[in-house]
Amino acid sequence: MANAAWSDKMLQLLRRMNNFHSPGSCRASCFRFEISGQQVGWIPPQFASVLARYPEVFSPPQGGAISLCQSLDSYESRSEAVAAVLQTVRQEAELSCLRGWRDEKYEVMPRFCDPPLMWMERAATSLFGVKRYGVHINGYTVHESGELSMWLARRSPTKQTYPGRLDNLAAGGLAAGIGIKRTLVKECEEEACIPEALAEKAQPVSTVSYTYEDEEGVFPESQFVFDLELPPDFKPRIGDGEVQDFYLLPIDKVKELLVADEFKPNCAMVVLDFLIRHSFIEPDTEPFYQEFITGLHQTL
Repeated sequence: MANAAWSDKMLQLLRRMNNFHSPGSCRASCFRFEISGQQVGWIPPQFASVLARYPEVFSPPQGGAISLCQSLDSYESRSEAVAAVLQTVRQEAELSCLRGWRDEKYEVMPRFCDPPLMWMERAATSLFGVKRYGVHINGYTVHESGELSMWLARRSPTKQTYPGRLDNLAAGGLAAGIGIKRTLVKECEEEACIPEALAEKAQPVSTVSYTYEDEEGVFPESQFVFDLELPPDFKPRIGDGEVQDFYLLPIDKVKELLVADEFKPNCAMVVLDFLIRHSFIEPDTEPFYQEFITGLHQTL
C-alpha cells in the first residue's frame, strides 16, 4: 500500500491546482471573456470594473459576458487595442501580475486547435483567464543496472516566479508564432545546454492540464509533456541563468521531494504524470490513482 501521507499531500496539490473548479471559487462571479461570440477566457469581477473605463475596446457586460467591441475585427486590431489598454492599466492600477511584465506575446484562442484571434502580453493573461500553453521536458537516465534516475533543475533565486524551487529538466511557455517542437529545442538549449540533435529525440507523451485561481487572476494552463532519455555520461549545464543547478536523482528521492514543498507546483504535476506513465505509481497500491489521473488531465 502507498504511503497514506504522501498520497494525501499529492491529492492536496492537485486540488489546489484545480481550485477554479471547486465550490467557493470565483468562477460563479466571473464574466466570460468573448471575442466574436467565442469564449476565450474568464474575467474576475475586480478586473471587470477596470475594463469598464475602456468602452471603445470592451463592450459593457451582457448576459454574463464581456466582449471585445465588434469594430475590432482582426487579429492585429484586437491585439493592438488590448495592448494599449494594458499599457495604461500597467501605469495606473495596482495589479501585481502586471509588475511581472515580460514583453512576451501569448496567442488567444478558444481551443489550441483553433486559429488565434489575437495576442496578449503573458503577464496579463490571468486577468482575462485566457488559456496558456507550455512545453515541459522530463529528462531521465537509465543506468547499466536498469535503474532509472531523473534529472531535475533548481530554479534561479532571481526568477520572477517560484525562485529556488525544483523544476523539470527544461520548460517554457508557447510564445505567439513559435511551435511546440521549436520551443522544446529552444528551452533545452537555453536552459540546459542540450544540443539540438539530442533534444530532438524527446518523445511527446502527454499533456497536463489544470485551472487554478489566486490573487492575480485565473490560470487555465495546459503543458505539452515530453520525455527525453539522456545518455549516462551526459550532464546538463547551466545556460541562460534561469537555473542554478541540475540534479540526477533516484525515483524514491524524487517522490520524497514531490511532497516536501520543493517544486514549482505545475512541475510537480508533470513529474507525477511521469511516475504514473512509467509505472512507479500503480493502481493496485495507490488508493488515489484515479483521482491523480483526473487531477492531471482537467478540461480547460
